[in-house]
Amino acid sequence: MSQVLTRSPKHCAKQGLKNIEEHYKKLFYAFSTFFLSILFLIFLVWLILHPSKPEFSLKEADLYQLNLTAPLPHLLNSSIQFTLLSKNPNKKVGIYYDELQVYASYKGQQITVGTSLPPFYQDHDESNLLAGSLTGTGLPAGPSFGYELGRDRAAGKLVMSLKMNGRLRWKVGTWVSGRNRFNANCVAVVDFRTSGQLSSKQGTQCSTTV
Repeated sequence: MSQVLTRSPKHCAKQGLKNIEEHYKKLFYAFSTFFLSILFLIFLVWLILHPSKPEFSLKEADLYQLNLTAPLPHLLNSSIQFTLLSKNPNKKVGIYYDELQVYASYKGQQITVGTSLPPFYQDHDESNLLAGSLTGTGLPAGPSFGYELGRDRAAGKLVMSLKMNGRLRWKVGTWVSGRNRFNANCVAVVDFRTSGQLSSKQGTQCSTTV
């Protein structure tokens, strides 16, 4: 006697759901493998290229005003014009610069408010000049600030720092990285002129951290 096997509608429905789940699992595994392969390829290219951090140098910084009001409490007024040279040393990696802020400090105290610079893109092995003005009006000064400033005036030389911070993104082909914070510190050694204006030494190299 032969046996006839029959399947209930409920069993067929379960089998159909199982096939659909297996189909989606195959798609998921295929997509995951493709995505991980792309990430690995990007990481491999990144390791091969290994971009170098940008280079900055101070080309000029003219200090037109740096004085204290009287009487106490002393308030600081300052006016500075600057020109920075930015260079991308990489041969195959471009750099996007965003959220750029520049300010000046003297004896560890900020002497101007921050000034924003427009964002820009720097191609392979390209250089750009960044110029702007920095001012400080009625900024609070520390108790020793007047003494330090008077001593440097008597010596005829003053050392201040121009600091720039912002975010950068690396560009490799069509791929662009996430934002990375960077800081540049440029030391300006300035000499007094007979007119009372100060001018920085040319070509001061800046230290940069990313």
